[in-house]
Amino acid sequence: MLALLGLAALGLALFLRYGLIQNTPIGLACEAGEDSFTCTVRLAVILLFVRNAFGWTALAAAIVQLVRPNRIAFGIGLVAAALGLVLYNLRLSALAVALLLLSLARAAPKGRMASGRTASTRRPASGER
Repeated sequence: MLALLGLAALGLALFLRYGLIQNTPIGLACEAGEDSFTCTVRLAVILLFVRNAFGWTALAAAIVQLVRPNRIAFGIGLVAAALGLVLYNLRLSALAVALLLLSLARAAPKGRMASGRTASTRRPASGER
């Protein structure tokens, strides 16, 4: 599920960058004063990446994920980092990706096995090992 979310965010970011922001006819029309939904979205995305909103959001979510892991923080960090990497917020988004990867390398909590079941506390008999 998170992989699909990340791919969707990456696809959206690529569309926003190459379909709206760097598209010359759309850019010229918006700069000429066209009042359309496309120009509004384009301006909003430009304002967000100029203020590093994608990078800061990704970094904040990655820090939350590192301190207190949960799927929501990971998903928000993943989406914001994908948007930030494509939409010119490279430094903060790359740091967020590194922290997200680091959060996946955490040791399992004590008493938990990899399958999610509680580990047995039974001691082996003297002949077992």
